[in-house]
Amino acid sequence: MIAIPNNSSPYLEGFFKGLKPDTRLTVSEWADQTRVLTAKSAKEAGRWRTSRTPYLKEIMDCLSPSSPVQQVVFMKGAQVGGTECGNNWLGYVIDHTPGPMMYVLPTLDLAKRTSRQRIAPMIEEMPNLRDKVKDPRSRDSGNTVLSKEFPNGVLVFAGANSAAGLRSMPVRFLFLDEIDAYDDDVEGEGSPVNLAIKRTATFSRNRKILMVSTPNIAETSKIEPAYENSDKRLYNVPCNACGHFQPIVWAQIRFDDNDPATTRFECVKCEHKHFEKDKPRLLSNGKWIAEGEKSNKVAGFHLNSLYSPNGWYSWQNAVEDFLEAKKKPVEFKDWTNTVLGETWVEKGETVEHALLYQRREHYPAEVPWWVEILTIGCDVQDDRIEFEVTGWGADEESWSIDYVRLYGDLSRPEIWNALGEMFHRTYTRQDGIRMNVAQICMDSGGHYTDEVYAFCRKFGADWVIPIKGASQAGKPIATYPKTKNKKGVYLTLIGTDTAKELIYQRYRILEPGAGYCHWPIKECFDEDYFKQATAEEKLKKFKLGVPYFTWDAKNRRNEALDCRVYSLAAVRILQQHRGINLERLASSRPSPDAPVEEDEQEEAQKVKQPARRSSRSAYLQR
Repeated sequence: MIAIPNNSSPYLEGFFKGLKPDTRLTVSEWADQTRVLTAKSAKEAGRWRTSRTPYLKEIMDCLSPSSPVQQVVFMKGAQVGGTECGNNWLGYVIDHTPGPMMYVLPTLDLAKRTSRQRIAPMIEEMPNLRDKVKDPRSRDSGNTVLSKEFPNGVLVFAGANSAAGLRSMPVRFLFLDEIDAYDDDVEGEGSPVNLAIKRTATFSRNRKILMVSTPNIAETSKIEPAYENSDKRLYNVPCNACGHFQPIVWAQIRFDDNDPATTRFECVKCEHKHFEKDKPRLLSNGKWIAEGEKSNKVAGFHLNSLYSPNGWYSWQNAVEDFLEAKKKPVEFKDWTNTVLGETWVEKGETVEHALLYQRREHYPAEVPWWVEILTIGCDVQDDRIEFEVTGWGADEESWSIDYVRLYGDLSRPEIWNALGEMFHRTYTRQDGIRMNVAQICMDSGGHYTDEVYAFCRKFGADWVIPIKGASQAGKPIATYPKTKNKKGVYLTLIGTDTAKELIYQRYRILEPGAGYCHWPIKECFDEDYFKQATAEEKLKKFKLGVPYFTWDAKNRRNEALDCRVYSLAAVRILQQHRGINLERLASSRPSPDAPVEEDEQEEAQKVKQPARRSSRSAYLQR
């Protein structure tokens, strides 16, 4: 027998009480016997009836002491009773299995509002709870907005945006509500979900954790990965005609000619039509079926709003909202989250890498005739340097010439010296002219900024330009400074979003000409190169309901795309700050098909090695 010390605090009393064996009354049984829904906080005031929402019974009973489940994950749509399910458990703990409990909401303000508007009325309406939680007007009652003490236990409200509240005390019972609205990081201390769960470590053998949320964006959702790590239960209902069990999913909700009045749920097996009046029978005969690997510790439940009881949210309501939402992306995202109970997958604007790979061509020479200048875009990684040599013609038609990966220790001078020699290499054009690289843009935003600056100064501060990306819509592709910075270099800001937008537009051009991109059939331009060159997607996201666009590689390698961005920046610097006119250069040379006089042909064949490039030499040496 466990003896509780005299004069112990409610926290210690709750701790020792939590070690005692619990009785066998389940949460759903307690709710049916005791719970009263108030008109202030519930859709239907009066006695709680689990039969109204039979799918909640198994969820609640997994939170009962008799169940071995320690963690319940409930990914849901709106209007299915998820919040009241959690409140039933909260009342059950106060009345039946007292112990330390924490209720976490997205913000501290929301926690205070929930305490006042939902929990306080529930306690006041139910005598068995009201007698245990003292009147807040009494002196030293222990009943405040953020803390409600009761015999052998305490309920603490916390906001996921307050690290101090999340680490305040050890708890046996943890209710995490609407976790997809939590911040990813709270005050630099990490995930608020993880911080809160650590509070239950003391009660690792008999703790209970409830995670509830309507899902949000797939990439940032917290409830979806938690559900995926559970046994993934879906509520299956039997067809009234053939008895086949199946979940109620949107794919089986049918309607004719965009008319919501014709809405019905069709059996996936026999196509029997079920209407709203059939829903109570379907729900009462349903059962949860686990689709994932069975777990005794983590139970996951997924429920959409199509299960909402009669009088709450009908199938016809879902169709009406769908027809309205599909016209507006913001509303369609909300409909997907709140009605289907599914995460919103951002479908980015991108280009298939295979289509570009198939466009490779045989060049008639190392550098085709139409190339007027060469640039290099250089990306600096921790263990290597990658760069692409690009040729540019009239109207910024481009020809990729070479792609190099140079591995080595970037803290040593050897790799930088080797890089300098590669940059000074010449390339032979179709007409026999030897061409130097006219401009280089080199990434300086990594761990070797000082080494990049030193390299630029050594090989020509106005030839090798250090760049720094600025991901901001509408920013110029290259903002070249008028003067050197304190490090003696022309640090140039690159509008990466603007550059990628333009590059992807040019990827889609199908006929040679202005803006068209050429690639040679060459080993360095393999399938991996094109995967990197198209790695990023243009995504539409929403902040406070306002849409904005961002480019996201989704953890895919994208060095080839970065090199192309920097090479584009280099040609823009040449045109905007060096006075280079690609169209004029192109018009000054004859077409490769034009007849060439014999003496001109002999002169063209006299190829001379160019002198070593000085930092302020002409953009092109022939």
